[in-house]
Amino acid sequence: MTRESVESLVQKAQQAVTQGQYDQARQSYLQALAIRSDLPNVHYGLATVCYLLNDLTGAAFHFKEVTRLDPLRAGAYINLGAVYNKLDQLDEAIAALRRGIQLDLNRAEGYYNLGLVYRRKGQIDLAIQAYREATRVKPNMPDAHYNLANLYLEKSNHNLSLVHYQHALEHRPNWEKALHGLEQVRQILQENEEPSHQPVESETGNETDEEPTQHILDPDRLVDPNVHGTVLTDLHHAVKDSEQFSREFVELLQGQIEPAIKLLSGCLLQTNQSSLELDQSVQKVEAALAHMSSTEKKLQKTIEKIRLFGDQLLQK
Repeated sequence: MTRESVESLVQKAQQAVTQGQYDQARQSYLQALAIRSDLPNVHYGLATVCYLLNDLTGAAFHFKEVTRLDPLRAGAYINLGAVYNKLDQLDEAIAALRRGIQLDLNRAEGYYNLGLVYRRKGQIDLAIQAYREATRVKPNMPDAHYNLANLYLEKSNHNLSLVHYQHALEHRPNWEKALHGLEQVRQILQENEEPSHQPVESETGNETDEEPTQHILDPDRLVDPNVHGTVLTDLHHAVKDSEQFSREFVELLQGQIEPAIKLLSGCLLQTNQSSLELDQSVQKVEAALAHMSSTEKKLQKTIEKIRLFGDQLLQK
């Protein structure tokens, strides 16, 4: 009997998933890994199937394998964080989610899951920041608006709670839980007759807490683009410049400095070389060194900018 290929086994697994046959899909993925254990996509598919089968330990293992084999895959970190959350490994969940967000700042589900974890840890202000980022990246995310509304209700910021219940219902009409929350907030506002100068969201989506949230200078700190936007932009450009100059520096070493030095060494070792050839070799080395010195100065300036913008970011 001919042994099946990895490709055919993966196709079988994917077809089984579409048919809801998750156990069969898991077997096919495992057979594929028995042939090739270093394929991140196969581990990703198997992790997803394990999650659907409520095998959270298996899901965590295979999502972690994806991050090992493909360390720049943001989705794997975000899914790993979500699984860790369900396994009550909250610190590990935060670390995985923050790495996923770092790799892709536009993954709303990363911020959303981070909000879930912070809420479970009782870190309400950080949960609010995370949910706000989720709604900024994906304004039509009803679950994020709903959870944000609940947290504002806990903080007695009733106007903002009202706004986010309304946003949740805009994107998921007749949602019973959101309708109940909206009615609850309206009743509180009516009973308390809260003045109209209570904090509300502006048309640009900026929000002000009843008690302003302090920026926390620790690894769990989230950056607010509305506060740090200009500095973040400058910092991003400086980092990109430093990456470019670093690459140029390495290319100079490999492409100009080393060949020029080898050429000069050859001229010095061969007694039959003319003085003209020696002068030309020396000039090539000097030109390459001058180019490298110029690039090094540019790199140093960008590093100084990064340090400056970083200090500004921490002070805001």
